[in-house]
Amino acid sequence: MRIPIVVPLPFLTADRDVDALAPATDDTDAITPLYEDRSRWHRAYRPGPWRVGGAALVLLPAGGVLFAALVMGLAGSLPGTAVCLVLAALLITLAVRLVRAGLWVSTRGLRQARLLSSVTLAWPDVAAVRTVQQPVRWLGLPRTVQGQALLVHRASGGPLPALVTDHNADFLGRPEAFRIAADAVEDRVAEHRG
Repeated sequence: MRIPIVVPLPFLTADRDVDALAPATDDTDAITPLYEDRSRWHRAYRPGPWRVGGAALVLLPAGGVLFAALVMGLAGSLPGTAVCLVLAALLITLAVRLVRAGLWVSTRGLRQARLLSSVTLAWPDVAAVRTVQQPVRWLGLPRTVQGQALLVHRASGGPLPALVTDHNADFLGRPEAFRIAADAVEDRVAEHRG
């Protein structure tokens, strides 16, 4: 008779009920898993399958380019090897930025990471975070559909561009995960603003 071994992996439950991740005695830390340091930057949600799949598709040609660099290096073509290494480094950097895009929180503030830029706001600079119904971009493409967006309003100006929507690469086809992540970010803002 075989006895199944159960290994708890709390990081796999980020898109499920986040209350299960919080300690029973501490209700203020609903979005931070038990093992995570609150002073470090982290997301209120894990990357969605579309985001991870897109990054994997970018890494495929990077592997081919690295193999081409190896072949060129063995053949003695140093300029070709250098070009291939630079191209592979650019593709790997793009894949990492694709995965890291999103809304990040810590005890210091809120960070909105995009593909090529980031905006970091300290908690006093964040006026509010709200979920609104509006036209949103489908998977970041020019096509728009009606959906929900999590808007970050600055204390000294208007809102930041909507980065987290229910039709982006993290939440397409996962409306419950979007609701949980939006509630968790709103709770974190209320905790630090209050």
